[in-house]
Amino acid sequence: MASVTIRSVKKRFGDVPILHGVDIDIRDGSFTVLVGPSGCGKSTLLRMIAGLEEINGGEILIGERKVNDLPPKERDIAMVFQNYALYPHMTVRDNMAFALALAKVDKATIDGKVKRAAEILALSPLLERYPRQLSGGQRQRVAMGRAIVRDPQVFLFDEPLSNLDAKLRVAMRSEIKELHQRLKTTSIYVTHDQIEAMTMGDKIVVMRDGRIEQAGSPLDLYDQPANQFVAGFIGSPAMNFLPGTLRRNGSGARVELADGTQLDAPFNAGGVDGQPVVYGTRPEHLTLVGDTGGGIAAKVAVLEPTGMDTFVACRHEGTELSAVFRERHDFAPGSVIHLRPDLQRAHLFDAGTGQVLRS
Repeated sequence: MASVTIRSVKKRFGDVPILHGVDIDIRDGSFTVLVGPSGCGKSTLLRMIAGLEEINGGEILIGERKVNDLPPKERDIAMVFQNYALYPHMTVRDNMAFALALAKVDKATIDGKVKRAAEILALSPLLERYPRQLSGGQRQRVAMGRAIVRDPQVFLFDEPLSNLDAKLRVAMRSEIKELHQRLKTTSIYVTHDQIEAMTMGDKIVVMRDGRIEQAGSPLDLYDQPANQFVAGFIGSPAMNFLPGTLRRNGSGARVELADGTQLDAPFNAGGVDGQPVVYGTRPEHLTLVGDTGGGIAAKVAVLEPTGMDTFVACRHEGTELSAVFRERHDFAPGSVIHLRPDLQRAHLFDAGTGQVLRS
């Protein structure tokens, strides 16, 4: 196992910059998730760590060793791809053993490592099958087994679950997390799915346009987003954003929405009087109040009872708004409900820069 250090790493394709000086410290034995929208540079960065893409600036260290100019086979990493990349003419056993056989490892060692990996991944009964005889989840486990037998310092996962159906993705998330807890191998996982990021990572790195927006533990990013982009990207359903103007006076601070609605500013909110702001509140942090209790008047558009929760999609003066209640409700579409944010969990962002405003 080893730590991975990424220092001021840059990448361009021709004259187009892709990564703009990325810095990440990944501690030994951790599970770090790179997350962001398509085109943000996360897969390119992973391929640079693997040695599959050239580094145009900065340096990457695996342990204490700088690997910028090392070929992939000398970096002591193993990569699990989105499309599994299994050899169709080889059995499961041979697919898992291929890299070791290529390295001329003796047969007894190969057999022992394949047997151990197969037991860990519940593949023992499938070792003589071919990829075409396996389900999508089984193929993905074979791809992980091929990585495990190499006993690398670092596992790299490039959106490995994106080709699976929703139910299987949930099951495989748990399997990969359990595998990491057992092996304790440093792992770097790329996904565009923030639910995967939240449930799997010790550390999440949120990327956009080749830059890091924020890095931290899943709950740190959820509870204390650095800006509006992170706040909107992390969390499902997404955070609500209401544009308004900050009003300060001797008695405190309020946010005035476009229709004149006055909301108390979140606790510890920064900003100056008259500043254009965006009020952020998560759907589960809205409380239903009576029409005389203040709050946000929202017209119900869609009601979605899930059994455990009730999801309500609303609109406030043309702005989409969603709320989640643990209680069961039966609001009629077109009816108006009043919602009050939890001031301890609400956020205020600068309307121009998107940065959070905290005192």
